[in-house]
Amino acid sequence: MRVVRVVACFVASLLASATAGVSAQAYPDRPVRIIVGFPPGGSSDTVARVVADKLTASLGQPVVVENRPGAGGVTASEFVARAPKDGYTLLLATAGHSTAAAMRKQLPFDAVRDFTWISTITTYPFVIATAPAAPYNTLGDLVAAAKAAPGKITYSSAGIGTSHHLLGEWLNSVAGIDLVHVPFKGGTSPLTEVVAGRVDVMIETMTLTLPQIKGGKLKALAVTSPESVDFLPGVPPAVQTVRGLEFQSWLGLAGPAGLPTPVLERLNRDLRAALDMPDVRKRLADLGGAAAPVAPEVMRAQVEREIARWSQLVDSRNIERQ
Repeated sequence: MRVVRVVACFVASLLASATAGVSAQAYPDRPVRIIVGFPPGGSSDTVARVVADKLTASLGQPVVVENRPGAGGVTASEFVARAPKDGYTLLLATAGHSTAAAMRKQLPFDAVRDFTWISTITTYPFVIATAPAAPYNTLGDLVAAAKAAPGKITYSSAGIGTSHHLLGEWLNSVAGIDLVHVPFKGGTSPLTEVVAGRVDVMIETMTLTLPQIKGGKLKALAVTSPESVDFLPGVPPAVQTVRGLEFQSWLGLAGPAGLPTPVLERLNRDLRAALDMPDVRKRLADLGGAAAPVAPEVMRAQVEREIARWSQLVDSRNIERQ
């Protein structure tokens, strides 16, 4: 009887493997969803729709964007982590995935192991900016002023535990200063308050700030990329003033853990081809970013490094986890 059970299990395993192989080879044979954890119209949603349009053409099936906002992207991540492992439900992952893992006491998923990492799509620096009338013209000016008046200069963020918030704490740590964090619930409120002079400094993505900088409503002090960027000529990288303050935010594509290898390879290959198209590169540049395709294992390693780095910062700065 035991032998019969063993043989039955072996046959079932072979059938499951064969079925998975056929399914992967036929992929996709129905529409694919990209789940975005933020409302329509934002940078994540915009990039997801650019990618979805190109993947629709290459995969031969509709690739649709579905917005599931909530909990700073955690709601969408949980939905994808629990989805079938077939490649029909994907996640527009953000750098906030790593900060959430560092800042949350508990998540309803493992931030690394419960996902198949496909590729990053784009990377973009943050910018440190002030109102045009502010007395700081360089990051060095800001640091000097903050040292002269500890706890008096404020900086805005899109919320507690966001990359914006933790970058400000990183700046405090490496520069030896004490900027005061003023969190908002995303949106344009941080921009409004800085432009009005009610908050001194903002640490924000290019998507929100670039039009305002070019329109003269904000003054850029530094970017967090390792080098200056073409779309903000004359604005130096922060590392020239504050050693070690370097960060590239990102958006990428992921699926639930255990995607079949042929599906993963197909998605990575088609995404790379899309990111090589001139019109896609131009659209990403208009949003303040650059195309950044990588191998799946490279993306996974990046997420692991960022979670470790942000966790260390949260611990060293005694930031209360949520």
